[in-house]
Amino acid sequence: MTSNPRLTPAGFIVAGLQSRSGKTTLTLALMSALKQKGIEVAPFKAGPDYLDPFWHQAVCQRPSYSLDTFMVGKGHCRDLFYRKRGTALGIVEGVMGLYDGKSGVGGAGSTADLARTLELPVILVVNARGMAGSIVPLVAGFVQAAQGFTIGGIIANQVGSDRHAQLLRTLLDDNQLPPLVGWMERRDDMILRERHLGLIQPEEESAPPWDKLVAALHMEPQTLLQAVQKTASPPSSTPSFPQAGSGLLEGRRIAVAKDRAFCFIYPANLEWLQAEGAELCFFSPLAGEPLPNNSQGLWLPGGYPELYCPQLSTSTSWQSIHHFAQQGGTILAECGGMMALGESLTDKEGKSWPMAAVLPIHTTMGNKLAGLGYRQEHSGARGHEFHHSKRATTSLLPAFELDRGDGGVAHLGVRASYVHWYFASQPRVCARWLGGIFP
Repeated sequence: MTSNPRLTPAGFIVAGLQSRSGKTTLTLALMSALKQKGIEVAPFKAGPDYLDPFWHQAVCQRPSYSLDTFMVGKGHCRDLFYRKRGTALGIVEGVMGLYDGKSGVGGAGSTADLARTLELPVILVVNARGMAGSIVPLVAGFVQAAQGFTIGGIIANQVGSDRHAQLLRTLLDDNQLPPLVGWMERRDDMILRERHLGLIQPEEESAPPWDKLVAALHMEPQTLLQAVQKTASPPSSTPSFPQAGSGLLEGRRIAVAKDRAFCFIYPANLEWLQAEGAELCFFSPLAGEPLPNNSQGLWLPGGYPELYCPQLSTSTSWQSIHHFAQQGGTILAECGGMMALGESLTDKEGKSWPMAAVLPIHTTMGNKLAGLGYRQEHSGARGHEFHHSKRATTSLLPAFELDRGDGGVAHLGVRASYVHWYFASQPRVCARWLGGIFP
């Protein structure tokens, strides 16, 4: 049985009070529980995230798309959600706290702004560990601040017992606040493993944790859907899906590095490249595969090159990429892709590993955040920066004009920086970065 758009709402957003409130764990548990009941789920992620969507895809067996009112844009977020949802129930995992964004309270890039844009109700995750009556003013404040969207229900995380859950439910009901639609047991052994950029990737786990997550979630799907339906309303306007691309990369053969070391790829970026007429050819530097023949552009996305230094230091892929660069080939390298194109990469243990030597740079891994935030090029192209490594100072010219963040380095036909770009944010510019030729 799949979801019926006439019987269920378009979807809802799972938001938290702050980062690390348990949003991802709750979202995965919800997706798993609903799928076990035969309800088709279409996953989405608020904000410029790569790792949480990998987990969404593992549960739902379909790509999870990133939605961000600043980086992606409100119109594109709306179109993307309704087009990719189809007739499934759309579940959007929020980013940080509900009202945290680029600036202000519920401004651009926030989960609240996305809820307004998509016209979806919010299910608020509250970490209730050691909490009783305090849940009332806390939830009341979040409800009062909601402008242009509705908080349709509460899911309590880190709940100690059935009695604790019933107490929270009664407190919310007695104070005319959104109902408790579910709760998650307090089980420290269920925390998903993380590393320096977020969660590990699903394939690194020995066994999927879905059954464990669902077993700890106390929720009746019908109760959740009824609460969402009660606060949901039809879209104020019919979404108008984006038209096909303008052929900016028509007939261009674009090589894309894609493996565990280079995996930070928005599905929408790949689809945008294809819509603009590009032929995509994937290859794996980890496997030592050469650059695909007749490539006219190369995209080296970010990922985890620092985890695979021994393999990458001897990769035979660098020979063909080095030759391509020396011949003036167009290359866009983002974060980990830039690190791999340098002369060396020093890991957290202080060992230096040789890399592709396409760029005269050296990068070193650190133990703390070195760069984080939205980035916008003077051309209007938008992206995001998030890394723990630093690049040694060079005399190369910057690749991008930014008021804030890493302008990167330009060398031969290479543009490289720590920024992960969202291509549809400025199509003509991003197409040119990837080998597009037009007036």
